[in-house]
This record gives sequence, C-alpha cells and structure tokens, in this order.
Amino acid sequence: MKTIKFLSVFAVALLVTGRLWAQEQLTVPLSDPGKPFKLNVGLIDGSITVIGYEGKRIVVEGQVDEKRKDRDKEKEKVAGMHRLNSNGMDISAQENNNQVTVHSSMGKQVNLIIKVPKTTSTFKISTVNGGDITGSNLDGELEVSNVNGSIKLTDISGSVVATTVNGPVIVTFKSIDPKAAMAFSTLNGKIDVTFPASLKANVKLKSDRGDIFTDFDVATEQQKPNVTRTNKDGMYGLKVDEWVYGKIAGGGPELMMKTTFGAVYIRKAK
Repeated sequence: MKTIKFLSVFAVALLVTGRLWAQEQLTVPLSDPGKPFKLNVGLIDGSITVIGYEGKRIVVEGQVDEKRKDRDKEKEKVAGMHRLNSNGMDISAQENNNQVTVHSSMGKQVNLIIKVPKTTSTFKISTVNGGDITGSNLDGELEVSNVNGSIKLTDISGSVVATTVNGPVIVTFKSIDPKAAMAFSTLNGKIDVTFPASLKANVKLKSDRGDIFTDFDVATEQQKPNVTRTNKDGMYGLKVDEWVYGKIAGGGPELMMKTTFGAVYIRKAK
C-alpha cells in the first residue's frame, strides 16, 4: 500500500506541519497502469471535480476555498476580532492494487480537482457541504452522492447512480452500459439526463411538485398507486405514493428518477 501526501515542493516544512500551503499537486501511480482501477473520494466540506485524461497516473490538486476564507474574515471584522490560523491543507491518497482512496481532514473547505486515466473503472465520489460534484470524460461505473450541492456529469460512458438533497442532477452520456440499472434522485432541484438515442429501459419516474418531460417514445403502464396506512395513538394516516412507469424501446434495465421540488427531463441525444 502506498500512502501519499502533499510533500513535494515544501518538503522540509511539510514534514513538520503535515500540511499543504496554498495549492499543490500529488501524483498517484497505479500498481497496474492501464488496467481498471477503483477511485473512492470523500469530503465533508468542499467540491470535487474528476476529469478523464490520457495519462496513466491519478493526479490530485487541492485548493483552499478562498471565497470562504474571505467570508470568514468579514465576519471576524464585524465582530472586532481576528482568527489566528493557518491556510494549510491535509489531503492524503492511498493506493493498493489499483484501489485509490483520497480524503481530507475535517475543518477546512477544500476543492479537489482529480485527473484520472481514461480506463473503464469504478468511481465512488461524495461530499456533504459547501461544494458541487462535477465529472467529465469518465468511463465505467459511477456512484455519486452529495447533500448540499449539485451533481453535473458530462461525456459519461457506462452507468451512473447519482443522488443529492439540495441541488440539481445533470448528466450527459456518450454511451451507456445496456445491462446496468441506473438511478437519479434529489429533493430540491431538477433532474436532467441526456441519453443516447439507442436507450432501452424500464422507467420509474416521479416528481411530487413538478412535471416530467421526454422526447423518447415512452409506452406508459397503468399501475395502482402504493397506499400506506398508519395508526398510531388513535391518529390515522394515509399516504399515496404514485410513480409513472413505462418502457422505452421495448424495455430494459430499470431507470429511476425522483425529485420532490423540480422537474424531470429525459433527453435524447441529437
């Protein structure tokens, strides 16, 4: 197992502080270059961008959120006090048999830009606060999770499961895995996905406070709504959960899209 930290340029200082100052890059060599890899990136506070490129190594660039630092300074100015703090980052990457994990310590909002080889691979990408997740030119199986931010993926080949709470989900495919089920969900935001014209799927769609649009021919199916009845302490409840079901091009793997406050768009690539 290789554990890599930002120790390249300011080696003497970083060996003492364990931090990266301003902006740096680290390069993660794979145990078996050119073969599929697994990338797991997780942040609590910050944004993540993952980009496919022609190289054989994974390159990670970290940036402290300067806008957030400026906002903090303004708050401190109003309060008449200032904070004694460093501007360093603590980001590390571990590689073991083509499995790479990238993470950052808590307490700093960090924006990560990660370049990965254009090899069919597996990606698990997540953040919670203060940032969006973007990806482009990626090939393989993607599992993407956010809470307070958007998800935007472009030029994707393979399959995607994407979920957030506060933000839109926008995905554009170059090609898809014809055997893979996919799911896209958010609470506050639209879902907008563009598929190849060759898409075949069993669709399961829902928007509680919005409309559903598509330029695919969808053979909709009539199904009874899911009705849930509750009885607790003499209080009776009734919940009706209605979905739109249908088939595109005769059907295929399940394609689920769900939002509460927003519209759903299923687009055919032109």
